Amino acid sequence: MRLTTKGRYAVTAMLDLALNGVDRPVSLADISGRQDISLSYLEQLFAKLRRNSLVSSVRGPGGGYRLSRSGDKIFVAEIIDAVNEAVDATGCGGTADCQQGEVCLTHHLWCDLSEQIHNFLSSISLAHLVERREVQSISARQAARSPQGATLSLTEL
Repeated sequence: MRLTTKGRYAVTAMLDLALNGVDRPVSLADISGRQDISLSYLEQLFAKLRRNSLVSSVRGPGGGYRLSRSGDKIFVAEIIDAVNEAVDATGCGGTADCQQGEVCLTHHLWCDLSEQIHNFLSSISLAHLVERREVQSISARQAARSPQGATLSLTEL
């Protein structure tokens, strides 16, 4: 199965946004720091996510990005599709020229698998991921590690 870094990073960044943008916009610099994703790469991804109405931007001091709708209405497959990524299990990239320019014996099997994976990812919302205990645990660890998270923790004491 082929899912490149672009799709993985887009899902990771959107999940970070869902976790940390509940009451305020989140800057790409904050996401970059927590997720160790290049800021320039995030800018490219978020341009595509915004064009596909998955996020909206807030300008000015304290600005950043917000989810364009609630997390239970944004699905992982939408995010992957928005950044022009394909979940493809075929060896030919879906072009059907697997074997010397023609369809191979198992092409349709791998196409069916790709469709099943896409359907599965279409059933997983950001809200579902946010609710997972292990996601919350990792998010808490990342927040404690980041300078902004540490500041919040000190003021909460």
